[in-house]
This record gives sequence, structure tokens and C-alpha cells, in this order.
Amino acid sequence: MPRSILPETLIHPAIRDKVAHHQQAIVQEVMKAAQDNEVLVVGMGMNPFPKKACKALDQAGQAYRYLEYGNYFSTWRSRNALKMWTGWPTFPMVFVKGVLVGGATDLQALIDSGGLKEMLARGASTAG
Repeated sequence: MPRSILPETLIHPAIRDKVAHHQQAIVQEVMKAAQDNEVLVVGMGMNPFPKKACKALDQAGQAYRYLEYGNYFSTWRSRNALKMWTGWPTFPMVFVKGVLVGGATDLQALIDSGGLKEMLARGASTAG
């Protein structure tokens, strides 16, 4: 089933620009980092799961870039834009070759199955 996204035709013309540009600086930063790094972990302070993802990558000997945006008490509006862009509801958001692979648990399963090495060896087109 495809992801439900409100069609542009159902957004009033007077607010389309506001919707399109809401918190786009953070989205563009993450998009570029996901494109420029084989593995990217996007997290937030005070949340143990981004740390678990980074630890799993460290144990696998896999280099990655980590971006951290605020914590439970700050920057939630910016992080919300990332959730809206990806459709992923929690942090971390882990990208491999530009493909969102999920969070810490999903990353660990990908490492354990050999899927991470496979994705890195073959490229993003093997995801999915």
C-alpha cells in the first residue's frame, strides 16, 4: 500500500507555499547529508536509541555521520519536519546510501542479516 500523502489539490492555494517551505532548512540539510554519506544517523539528545544505532555501527566497524537535533525539550518543530518528510515517526532515522532503513532496531536487524554490507556493496538500488 503506498504511503498516504495529502494531494496538492486538497491544499488551499493560499497556504501551499507555507506548507512547501515549512522547516525546509533541516530537511535539506539531512537530504544532503544522506546523499553525501554512505551511512547517516539522524538523532536527538536524551534519546537512547540514536546512541544504540551508533553503537551498533561502531561494533560493525562501519563509518557513519551523525546529526543531532535538539532533545525532548527543544527543536521539536524542526524534527517534526523530518518526520513529515520521511514518514518515519521516531528517532533515529538511519539512511544507507540515501535510503531510509528505519531506526535502531531496524538497523541492528539489517546488520545481523548481512543486509547492511549488501546495500553498501551494491548501492541504494538494492533496497526494497
